[in-house]
Amino acid sequence: MKLAIISHTEHYKTAQNIIVGWGPTITEINYLLETFDEIYHVAMLHEKQAPESALPYKSKRIKFIALPAVGGKRRVDKWQILIQSPKIIKTISKTLKQVDCYQFRAPTGIGTFVIPYLVLLNRKKGWFKYAGNWNQKNASWSYAFQRWILKRQGRPVTINGTWSEQPDHCLSFENPCLTLAEIDSAPELIKNKNVESKIDVCFVGRLENAKGVHLIIKAMNSLNENEKSRIGTVHLVGDGEHVDAYKRMCEKSSVTFNFHGFLSRDRVREIYIKSHLFILPSESEGFPKVIAEALNYGCIPIVTDISSIGDYIKDQNNGFLLTKLTVEHLAFKIREMLKMTNPDYLRIKNSQKDLLSKFSYSYYNNRIKKEILNFWE
Repeated sequence: MKLAIISHTEHYKTAQNIIVGWGPTITEINYLLETFDEIYHVAMLHEKQAPESALPYKSKRIKFIALPAVGGKRRVDKWQILIQSPKIIKTISKTLKQVDCYQFRAPTGIGTFVIPYLVLLNRKKGWFKYAGNWNQKNASWSYAFQRWILKRQGRPVTINGTWSEQPDHCLSFENPCLTLAEIDSAPELIKNKNVESKIDVCFVGRLENAKGVHLIIKAMNSLNENEKSRIGTVHLVGDGEHVDAYKRMCEKSSVTFNFHGFLSRDRVREIYIKSHLFILPSESEGFPKVIAEALNYGCIPIVTDISSIGDYIKDQNNGFLLTKLTVEHLAFKIREMLKMTNPDYLRIKNSQKDLLSKFSYSYYNNRIKKEILNFWE
């Protein structure tokens, strides 16, 4: 069976003329070859240097189909989406003729016109993967419009979390990010990790206020000197347009902050292995893959209680949930973690395997076979 994936995933061309793309998505697609014979990925090609987190496809059975790189927050960026929309639809239409089914990854700027095209003007079998917050109250008009359409059409939609009045075609799915080998090997890699020594902290994602980076820095700086002495290094993995401002916030701090920029999957894993605490005080999420990745390597999460995150992270049980996005509330949760005894930490660290298996690529592929492909029968 041949699959077309339509997304806004950023792709780049290396100096060696190799196409690479945003690592987490490329890894997920590589593993979809366990289910599909060929995959055509219709996505955006950017004319800039690839970050270290970008990865190549692992098989010639995956074919990249380039779309113009559009999108952004400025008004001119919105106009570019409209200007390029005929070319985008033409490329998608041509690709769909070569496959048996499709997956559209939402929400995204092009979804405003691509989803209506797929729903109303195309009869190809397909499903939609909605990776954002399915229950977001104050979503942008574009995201709200895409969600409105997806609730009212008949093809499967995979979403994060389980919600009241959820339509039958909207299926609760975990966001895959781990191999079974990574889950099985993790206990040996972190067997000596404990909370009796200094606590290393990590954040992985875009460095921006919407992800709560400013809150992490301010909360760490608000700790008293005894509490700060318990903190080893705060690792900030990722990049963004405000990174220089964040660095200035850390200049006079007695807490050690390390800005790593974008890292490869292997180097991010090294950060997880050495860290005890993972913090993501984000304003809006579906269920970020980085939470499951961090849990796998013994990082206790402090994360916002939004979307489906509370379905998996239970406050004071296997992590800490933020009900308010303030410096004071985040600092309170950090202090709660610092009070954790080593037996408490070991209990949490050693109790995650059943949960983490749901975030494996194998589990995801099995669900696609049973619940998506069978949905069309």
